Amino acid sequence: YNLMNKILSVKRSKKFKFSKDAVWDVITTPNYLNETHPFCKVNNAISWPGVGSKDTLEYLSGLTFEREFTHWDENGYDLIIGTANGRKSKVRWRLSGNDQESELSIQVNTYSLKNFPGPLYVIPFVFQINPQLSKYLDSVLGGIEYFLINKNPVPRNHFGTHKWFSEIK
Repeated sequence: YNLMNKILSVKRSKKFKFSKDAVWDVITTPNYLNETHPFCKVNNAISWPGVGSKDTLEYLSGLTFEREFTHWDENGYDLIIGTANGRKSKVRWRLSGNDQESELSIQVNTYSLKNFPGPLYVIPFVFQINPQLSKYLDSVLGGIEYFLINKNPVPRNHFGTHKWFSEIK
């Protein structure tokens, strides 16, 4: 983990009017993305919970990612996500708060720029990846809040479509 990884990561946070425990209960339930993720077609737990947990996430676009959890404690988890035989991104979920309110942050260190020479990868990151990933993470966090408030699954594409993860028309 070096400075360039930190610079080329995308982090989004959301505050909830729900306890840390309530949010933790949601994000550690097997297959929870089926209820909370606005671009999820199907989420299947392979092994759960804790370090070594694995699941699959098929997006509305048909893209399927595998997630493998490498760190897990009451303050969040780390995971590696990507296609079965493809490159992987590192993702950190962090949760803080108390009995009244909480904050959840998701930070993604992307893999997709490794082929760009030298500092040139800053250009697609700034103009393409960062805006798309920020929109995506805001939708994921919004979906968790929607589920906490409504106790019903978030409607697909509830916060708008996403060119990477929504249905291709």
